[in-house]
Amino acid sequence: MIGLLAGCAAAPGADPRDPWEAYNRSMADFNDGVDRVLLKPAATVYREVLPRPVRTGVNNFFANLAEPWVAANAALQFKGQATLETLMRFSVNTVLGLAGVLDIATEAGIERRNEDFGQTLGYWGVGSGPYLVLPFFGPSTVRDGAALVVDYRGDPLLREPNLTTRDTASLLRAVDFRASVLRAGEILDDASLDKYSFTRDVFLQRRQSLILDGQEPPPVDEAGTK
Repeated sequence: MIGLLAGCAAAPGADPRDPWEAYNRSMADFNDGVDRVLLKPAATVYREVLPRPVRTGVNNFFANLAEPWVAANAALQFKGQATLETLMRFSVNTVLGLAGVLDIATEAGIERRNEDFGQTLGYWGVGSGPYLVLPFFGPSTVRDGAALVVDYRGDPLLREPNLTTRDTASLLRAVDFRASVLRAGEILDDASLDKYSFTRDVFLQRRQSLILDGQEPPPVDEAGTK
């Protein structure tokens, strides 16, 4: 893939955040095709067949499974309170919430955090690099794409030794997530806009907001320094 991208010269006037736009648009079209043929139909059936409380429990379970890795990344960013609260969430929901099926912690006022290794790299000053659409995974950046290798190692579901259990659970997680954004996807599909550009801009803004914890980025002077 790196060799393919290296051969994709940026078009004149291209968005500097997205020098590989031609490749990225092609990959976005490929992902849309996979979604249209496989994921969206499965997610639609999933939403129609399973009642909302069951879907909520499945979503809670997978979110709880990710909490230790969230806590690890919060610790790597020296976010002491976030680390402790996330570990507390995991303990409370695992013990009292039937392995996380019930989100007792949120009801108790313990906020759910979102931290991954890409955010950790960003916290330590690693630049995002160009926007990059990954096959099957979708919108990303060079930094976040590389960080997925570490996130993979931190995902307890993907370390499950039983291949059947791992693949079944991974598929269920993917379908559950797709079902949770069905409505948003329908609105985006129906809107009269460039879906690719809109998705890119929203993704990059959200990633920056997550890395900065919602704060404004530091101002840049005329010399380009912060």
